[in-house]
Amino acid sequence: MLMLLGWSVHAGGPASPGGVRPQQREPQATFRTTTKLVVETVSVKDREGRPIEGLTSKDFTVTEDGQRQEIAFVQFQRLDTTRQPAAPAAPARQTPSVARDSSPVLASTVPAPPVEVKYPDRRLLILYFDFSTMGPFDEFRATSGALKFVDTQMAPADFVAVMAFQGGSVRVKQEFTADRERLRAAIRALAEASGLGGEDVVDDVAATEFGQDDREFRLFNTDRQLAALQRAASMLRTLPERKTLIYFGTRLRLNGTDNQAQLQATVNAAVRANVTINPIDARGLVALAPLGDATQASPGGVGMFSGTLIQTLMAALQRSQDTLYALAKDTGGSVAFDSNDLSEGIVRAVDAIGSYYIIGYYTTNVRDDGRFRRVRVTLSGIPRADLTYREGYFADKAFEKFTAADKERQLEEALMLGDPITEIPIALEVNYFQLNRAQYFVPVTVKLAGSAIALARRSGAARTLIDVIGEVKDDHGATCQNVRDKLDIKLTDATAAALATRPVQYQTGFTLLPGRYAIKVLVRDATTGRIGTYQTSFTIPNLDREERRVAISSVVLSGQRVAPGDALYSVRQKTAVDEVDPLVHEGQKLIPSVTRVFSAGRDLHVFLEAYERDAAARHPLLVFVAFYRDNAKALEIPPVAVSEASGGRPRAVPIRLSIPLGTLRAGRYDCQVSVLDPAAQKVAFWRAPVVVVP
Repeated sequence: MLMLLGWSVHAGGPASPGGVRPQQREPQATFRTTTKLVVETVSVKDREGRPIEGLTSKDFTVTEDGQRQEIAFVQFQRLDTTRQPAAPAAPARQTPSVARDSSPVLASTVPAPPVEVKYPDRRLLILYFDFSTMGPFDEFRATSGALKFVDTQMAPADFVAVMAFQGGSVRVKQEFTADRERLRAAIRALAEASGLGGEDVVDDVAATEFGQDDREFRLFNTDRQLAALQRAASMLRTLPERKTLIYFGTRLRLNGTDNQAQLQATVNAAVRANVTINPIDARGLVALAPLGDATQASPGGVGMFSGTLIQTLMAALQRSQDTLYALAKDTGGSVAFDSNDLSEGIVRAVDAIGSYYIIGYYTTNVRDDGRFRRVRVTLSGIPRADLTYREGYFADKAFEKFTAADKERQLEEALMLGDPITEIPIALEVNYFQLNRAQYFVPVTVKLAGSAIALARRSGAARTLIDVIGEVKDDHGATCQNVRDKLDIKLTDATAAALATRPVQYQTGFTLLPGRYAIKVLVRDATTGRIGTYQTSFTIPNLDREERRVAISSVVLSGQRVAPGDALYSVRQKTAVDEVDPLVHEGQKLIPSVTRVFSAGRDLHVFLEAYERDAAARHPLLVFVAFYRDNAKALEIPPVAVSEASGGRPRAVPIRLSIPLGTLRAGRYDCQVSVLDPAAQKVAFWRAPVVVVP
């Protein structure tokens, strides 16, 4: 939609005539101005859907936040969308102007001149391959669909680039070109490379002394995939034209609580760069067999007959596509699911782009405050014309340039921004435990990559300064809890060196009533000014109203127990939360594994609480823990009987288990915890994905 450019102009006073130095120097006048160019792409069609040509700046009116803007230029992009299939061996000729220009466009981060349109009358397409979750068959379908489009469905106006998410980074395989042979070569090179993706690639994550490693953030797939998309959109921002990104992937698998802040940041980056994201599910047509297909044994159980098994499979499929659909909806793109002809998804996205106008104006609001600017474009003199354009954008942010006196204000403003800052990788976990019939203790664990935190030397000792600010809002948007902490962590030489590869974990807690909430936490490295944001929603159920199932708390999975004051892993808010924190037991604190990555050489600690209404008539509970891989049972722990109540809360039955993982090979699993009350004939299930590393 738009591209923002800024520069400053300095003018000095006149020189002394004849070069003679005056006896008293006159003060120099300095003039400074900052301008920001905003570029909108506007599609104008008549009642029959045909593009309207010949319009000028006098025909358009642009307002930003209600303030009229002076239009700097208007350019019409006429696209020839007639498809002309070419023979595979005959590369299409490029126009001389494009052939002479061999500069790497996508790799450049230097803004283009304000009014330069590098590819006039061209439709810019990006074939983006996300191999992080694809299997071999998915890779084959994705590359085959792309080759079919290049061979038979490209139009003369189409310029295509090829990008891929490989090895944790976005790579440009082919710059924008109309040469079909070069595009074929780039796509075939991706098709011939094996082992690019796959969910079981976890060998690059190794266990450490404490059972955790900074590299576990590589397996936090959803955030990594979204961050890569954000990077790709930022690389395309230098081009003012409208861009169509075709996303080939299988799913953005949710791993625990999803970070809505990274999703919003990716959408905002695409909107700023005028990029529409058009996901295509590389799995093609998905048909789910109720009892599993021929590649695996039947899971068995009552779910085969009650329908819960197929419901679980359908819910998992829908969750894997939800984020893809949101990306398309929020950026103006389209989605293609359940089709084996992936090229049709490309054609559908491409056909949505017709001839359009590029309108540029210098905004009167030049503040880098990161706030949303609402844009409105109207047309005068042509009745019943249909205008399609983006109705706003988020301004750039420059919080790191603030003075020390403004840092507190900057942190609060960053927390309220609709365009989250995601410079530091963050993972977050919210749990809940019932204190009494009305209140619940909600421990919040925030994990951030230690490699993203800068170290500062003070008086010969290593320190890292971390600012934490967060808030919890209820279902009506009212703030009911907040946290503000400034952490000055002293580190020895050994722990300072370890911080480069190990995560930092911060913990705090709240007391809340049952209901639906949204939490947003912002972490800033006070040394560098870098900021990370995590935002998600959660629900605290009213367990006193649970009639059909066993009332249980959330389940905590952990790979370690440490002293509550461990500075490297758990820097908690300075409050007396340990008195009510059920994670503290016998002088040791259970550290939740937010990313749920565990070492096969260490025990997995499972903790939860079950609640019985009648504490006098207590019955033993049976607890089962099983691990599933591709819906097939890989490990099951024999049932454990639990009946001991918590000392301070007689209705709460704490369940603590330690499970050796040595028999599991490295890979991804689903961990299921089942709690059975034989006397009341009730059961409760909890399930979440985990990763086991060597």
